[in-house]
Amino acid sequence: MRDLPNIKPGNVDVFLNREDIILDTIAQIMKDFGLFGVEIEYSGSIDDAYEKLHRQLVDQIDRLMHSNSDLLMSILYQVDISQRDIDQTANEFPRYNQIEVIAHQIIFRDLKKVLFRRYFSSR
Repeated sequence: MRDLPNIKPGNVDVFLNREDIILDTIAQIMKDFGLFGVEIEYSGSIDDAYEKLHRQLVDQIDRLMHSNSDLLMSILYQVDISQRDIDQTANEFPRYNQIEVIAHQIIFRDLKKVLFRRYFSSR
């Protein structure tokens, strides 16, 4: 019996080491943002997937913070990110600014959704 994935904000990179997990996580992020008409693009390359995705999310979040914060809050609600989650991640990543923390938290939450979905579908 496989154990439930022990994913935390600080070990995301450990789980983003397989192409199928990377692709499913990117698809989940694209779906979550797409529900609100915000396009996330994917180059098809899995090299440096976390960094590329993080940078793109930082750009989108920054734009939304300045142009449509209500839409950003709706996306964060859809992804299931609370202020507590953001604060916890900020403590774990002191070098990240607030936008970078939110981008990381989005990747983390959607990766967690993918891993849990895989875990429970294999049972």
